[in-house]
Amino acid sequence: MLGLKMATDPRWVNIAEKTIEEILVDHAFCEQKEATSGISLIVRFSNYPNIVEKVSPVVAEEWGHFRKVLKELKTRGYELGKPRKDDYVHELQKFSLKGGSIKTHIVEALLICAMIEARSCERFRLLSLHISDQSLKDFYHEFMVSEAGHYRMFIDLANEFADKAYVQERWNAYLDFEADLVTRLEYRGDRVH
Repeated sequence: MLGLKMATDPRWVNIAEKTIEEILVDHAFCEQKEATSGISLIVRFSNYPNIVEKVSPVVAEEWGHFRKVLKELKTRGYELGKPRKDDYVHELQKFSLKGGSIKTHIVEALLICAMIEARSCERFRLLSLHISDQSLKDFYHEFMVSEAGHYRMFIDLANEFADKAYVQERWNAYLDFEADLVTRLEYRGDRVH
């Protein structure tokens, strides 16, 4: 369904499990950043009612997810700590097309959001299937389902701003770039991306 061209090695879960505090901290910041990204989309493109209408619930949900991960951290006796640089997201942003029409900017922003949600969904699926802690299996299954819906919404919304063939062409370019990106980035068990 997601179409990612480079699957995460399921053994990533074994590494993540050994640093579950770090994964939860990183996950919390990922949710916070996605809420912030949604707000940014609304602010940048506020004169497009469909963006405001469709992204607003995602912002609320992502902020709810942030709070849920914070609660899980607290339950386990962990603290949020300092934010981390997300090289994955930074590289996706560098790949986006610069210049062109406002609608090109909208499509690029929406496709970046879709890609982040797709990779998060894929990693949460692995955690929901393979982590040994049953409560975290259920926890990550819920996040997986939500991220899949967000991914689909961002793709569908991009199709409202450009020809579907163009959106698909750009999405394919992102898929190719992202596959190469995940092979270049350090393989870490303490990061969602």
